[in-house]
Amino acid sequence: MTLTRFSRHAIVVAALTISAVGLASMQGPAASPEALGFSPARLRHIDTFMQEAVDGGRLAGVVALITRRGQVAHFKAYGMQDRERAIPMRTDTIFRVASMTKTPTSIAMMMLVEEGKVLLGDPVSKFIPAFKNTTVAILAPPQAPAGTPPFTVVPAKREIRIHDLLSKTAGMGYPPAHLRATYAPLNLHSFYFADKDVPMATTIEQIAGMPFTSHPGEKYENGFATDVAGVVIEKASGMSLDQFFRTRIFTPLKMTDTSFFLPKEKVSRLATVYAAQSDGTITRGENHSSRGQGHFVDGPGVAFSGGGGLLSTATDYNRMVQLLLNEGELDDVRLLAPKTVRLMLSNQVGDSYQNPGFGRLGFGYGFELTLDPAGAHHLGSPGDFGYRSAYFTRYMGDPVEQLSTIFLAQLSNYGGSSDLHYRFRSLVYGALVEPAKAPSHSAH
Repeated sequence: MTLTRFSRHAIVVAALTISAVGLASMQGPAASPEALGFSPARLRHIDTFMQEAVDGGRLAGVVALITRRGQVAHFKAYGMQDRERAIPMRTDTIFRVASMTKTPTSIAMMMLVEEGKVLLGDPVSKFIPAFKNTTVAILAPPQAPAGTPPFTVVPAKREIRIHDLLSKTAGMGYPPAHLRATYAPLNLHSFYFADKDVPMATTIEQIAGMPFTSHPGEKYENGFATDVAGVVIEKASGMSLDQFFRTRIFTPLKMTDTSFFLPKEKVSRLATVYAAQSDGTITRGENHSSRGQGHFVDGPGVAFSGGGGLLSTATDYNRMVQLLLNEGELDDVRLLAPKTVRLMLSNQVGDSYQNPGFGRLGFGYGFELTLDPAGAHHLGSPGDFGYRSAYFTRYMGDPVEQLSTIFLAQLSNYGGSSDLHYRFRSLVYGALVEPAKAPSHSAH
């Protein structure tokens, strides 16, 4: 890999020089941008954009990967993996991907559905009995008399089902302000479980006894649902989630750098977490909390969070995106049937998915969906899918264009940088000048 230093902040751009080893981990070989329908001049706008984000102090560093029809159109690293230690960002840098863990969890669950071990209509209590009788905290109305309790706990209208977990309509939102004191004894940090010294099943059984935020099936809510799904996978398969991911997904897909906790020999490749400040700068996260560097290297290493626990690289994660773009198959390895993938990429939540600043979007089994680009207020295609994470990583797959994008950075607080993902998306589509062709699966 060739590193070119430029600008007074020593922004580092890793040029697209892919070794034979690197190619082996990709969906297909690199190709000229023109051959894949991109304007090279317009792709260079991405370099300018990334340089300005790093030079302006909005990001320490970032990796961007774009593929089309299974071939690499753009793959570069910018800035620093560790700004204070002057370690350049690399294309094989490892990132905490938090909620992007929901993608393999959804894939794993649907693999079990295909094997007849789980039904989408099964109650969660079939696998985790503690979910047999759950409750919901109903907020007091704004006009309630003084002295009225802030919420009332009532029985859930029905049991939570597997479908509810995958679509995040289980009513298990991360505790809002009125429930934080209730949840405090469990010492939870929303998506973050890497510090726990007990298996996820233990914590999830404790959560089952807490009042939830809405009735099952009522609406989309980001929260603990996918972590519960991870425990269901363990119960239904007889494996830990770590073992299932490794043996059933990561190894078959040749994802060699994706794991819940980092082996010592890979620590030098782990990106540093920063936090955006109100003045537009970023500061290094020094502690080991979810807002800092976390417990991914020296932590207990026993809690495998299906909702937010993984580490990965751009090339590794792109393998899963390509699997979905190819309707469940990659390099002669089939993990899911085409109809299963189509179901996963179908809107499951009506109009209840909210993404502030955008119009109508949908949500499938683990993915944000563009239903109509005009209604979504962004460039894209009907049916494009993806998700983001609390550490400022994001991916997107577009079945119409056979396009994938990976954006990996590390911010525990987005601050004024929250628009960068969407600007990157606009730049990608702005560089795509050749109309879509029929999907090609020749790289199988």
